[in-house]
Amino acid sequence: MISLKKYVHYSIILALVVLMSFSSVTTIAAAGGASKIDAVLVLDVSHSMDNSDRDKIGNEAMKMFIDMLSEKGDRVGVVAYTDQIQREKALLEIRSAEDKENLKSFIDQIDRGSYTDVSVGVKEAVKILEDGAAPNREPIIILLADGNNSLDPKSGRTEAESNADMDKAVKGAKDSGIPIYTIGLNADGKLNKAALADLSKKTAGKSFVTDSADDLPQILSEIFASHLELNIVPVNSFTANGSYQDVKITVPNSNVLEANISIMSAKPVDAQLVDPSGNTVAIPSKNALLSKSKSYSLIKLMQPIEGDWTLKVKGVAKDKIDVNLIFNYDLTLELSPLQSTTFSKGDKVEINAFLASGGKPLSDVSQYSNMQAVMYVKDLTTGKTEQIEMKTTDDYFQGEYKIANSNDYEIKVRAEEQSFFRESAALNISAKTGAAKPTNQPDKTAEDKPFPTLIVVIGAIVAIVVLAAGYWLWRILKEKSRGFVGQLIIEIRDENTGDKSSPQYKKLHHFKGKFQLHQLLQLAPELKETEKIIFKPANNDRVLLVNDSICKVEKFGRAIVAGRDLELQSGDRITVTLTQVDKTIYIEYLV
Repeated sequence: MISLKKYVHYSIILALVVLMSFSSVTTIAAAGGASKIDAVLVLDVSHSMDNSDRDKIGNEAMKMFIDMLSEKGDRVGVVAYTDQIQREKALLEIRSAEDKENLKSFIDQIDRGSYTDVSVGVKEAVKILEDGAAPNREPIIILLADGNNSLDPKSGRTEAESNADMDKAVKGAKDSGIPIYTIGLNADGKLNKAALADLSKKTAGKSFVTDSADDLPQILSEIFASHLELNIVPVNSFTANGSYQDVKITVPNSNVLEANISIMSAKPVDAQLVDPSGNTVAIPSKNALLSKSKSYSLIKLMQPIEGDWTLKVKGVAKDKIDVNLIFNYDLTLELSPLQSTTFSKGDKVEINAFLASGGKPLSDVSQYSNMQAVMYVKDLTTGKTEQIEMKTTDDYFQGEYKIANSNDYEIKVRAEEQSFFRESAALNISAKTGAAKPTNQPDKTAEDKPFPTLIVVIGAIVAIVVLAAGYWLWRILKEKSRGFVGQLIIEIRDENTGDKSSPQYKKLHHFKGKFQLHQLLQLAPELKETEKIIFKPANNDRVLLVNDSICKVEKFGRAIVAGRDLELQSGDRITVTLTQVDKTIYIEYLV
C-alpha cells in the first residue's frame, strides 16, 4: 500500500505537470526516430498440430520473424500453449546475433502436449505486452495455430468460459493498441479460418493461411512491412540453372537503416554480394549478416550505401527461387503546427507535412522526389472521408482543405514511395460555433490575458491533498476488511536431497486484508525470508501477490520483478526459490 505522503507527493507532481502543459504553447513534435518492436510469438503446441502443422512450419515462421528484426533494440517473447502454458519466454531485448540464436534454440526445444485452448495463449501474450509496455515501442502478437479448441473434459472448463477469456484478451489487446496477426496452419484442411480472421479483424491485425513453408517469406514480410509502415519490394523469381545468376538490388537512398533480402528455395543456395562500387562484400560479415534455416536464407544489409547492388544466387538446377526485399527506415511523418486559430464553414485549412529522422526534419531532401502524399479528411459528424492529393515541394508536402460544414474533423497524411510509407498522427480541428479552435493550438482569451498559473496550482494542490487523504483512509478501511476465497496448495522441495513434501492445503477464507506466505508455512524460522511475500485479495475471485523479499518468484518460468504485483487466478502455479536455504516452494491457487 502506498503511503499518504507518497500519494500526495505524486499527485502534486502530476498536477504541476498538467497545469504547466496548459500554459505552454502546443506543437506537434517529431518522434525521436523509428520505433522498436515488442513482439510476442504465440504457438499452438497441442497434439492436433501433428496433423495441421506436420512439418513444424510454425517454428520456422517464428525463427524467420526473429531474423528479420533489427540487430539491436527490438524485444521478443515466446508463448507455447496447449490448454495451459507449456513454455514461455518473457520479452527479451535483442542486443546481438547471439540473442537471436538463443531465441531460435528455445523455439526448437518446444514439445507438444494434449489439449488446446487458444484463449490461454492469447491472454498470456497480451499480459506480457501490457506488463512490459514502454513508450516509443510498437507491440505486436503473431499467433500461429489452426484456430480450434480441444478442451480437457476432466478440467470442467467449458467453451463459454474459453470464449469469455478470449473476449477479455481481445478487448485488452484492442485497448492497448496491440494488433494480433494470425497465421492459420492448415496441412490437414481442418483450419478454423473464420475464428482466426475474426481475432485479427477485431485488433486491427491481418490474417493469413498456409500449409507450406514456401509461403512464409511472403507472409512474414507482409506482417513485418504492415507493422512498420513498409512496402515489400518484389525483386525476382527465377528457376536456378546450377550457376550463379545475378539479381539487382537497388538501395534507393541514404536513409535506409537495414535491407532484408529473403531468399526462398526448397534446396540449399549459395549467395555472393557486390556493392555499387563493384567491391565484393563477404557474407556473412559485419555489414552483411546471414541467417539460414531449412526453408529460407535471409541476408541483412546494415546501413547499405545508396545505389545498385548485385546479388549472385546459385541454386540447384530447376529449383524455383524467390527473392523479396524490405527496407527499414528511420523516418517519421510529422505535421507542421497550424497557423490559424479559428475556423468556420468555408475556411481553408493549409496542411504541411514533413519527414523527420532522429526527431529532426530530414536533411536529405532527395527523399521527397519519389514520394506522393495524400491528405485524408474525415468529417467526424457524418463519418465521410475525403481524399486530397498534396503537392510535393523540396522538403515538405503541401495540401489545402476547404471546410464544408460546421463540424469536427480529423486530418491525417500518408506519404508513400515504392519501398515504404508513413502516416502522420491524427490532427483534430473544429469548425463548430463556439468551438472553432484547432485542438493543437494554444487557447487565448479575447484580451490575451496571461494564464493564472500560480493561483490554479495552489488551489489544485490543496484540493488534491484533501482528496488524497480521504481516498487513502477509505482504501485502508476497505482493504483491511476484505476477505479471500479459495485455497493455496503448497509443496516444499529440498534441493539437496530432491525430496518434496506432501501437499498442504491452506484455506484462505479466514484471512482478512492480507497475509504473509510465512504465516502459511507455520512461521518456520528457516523460512523467515518469505515473510515479505504478501497475499492480498483481488477482484473476480483472485489473489494478488506482492514480492518485497529477496526470494525469486517465478510464474511459468518468468521471474516476477521485486516490488511488482502478480495476480493469480484459479489454476495458476508459481515457484518461490529461497536464497538463504536450499529449498523451493511450489504454490498452486485454486478456487
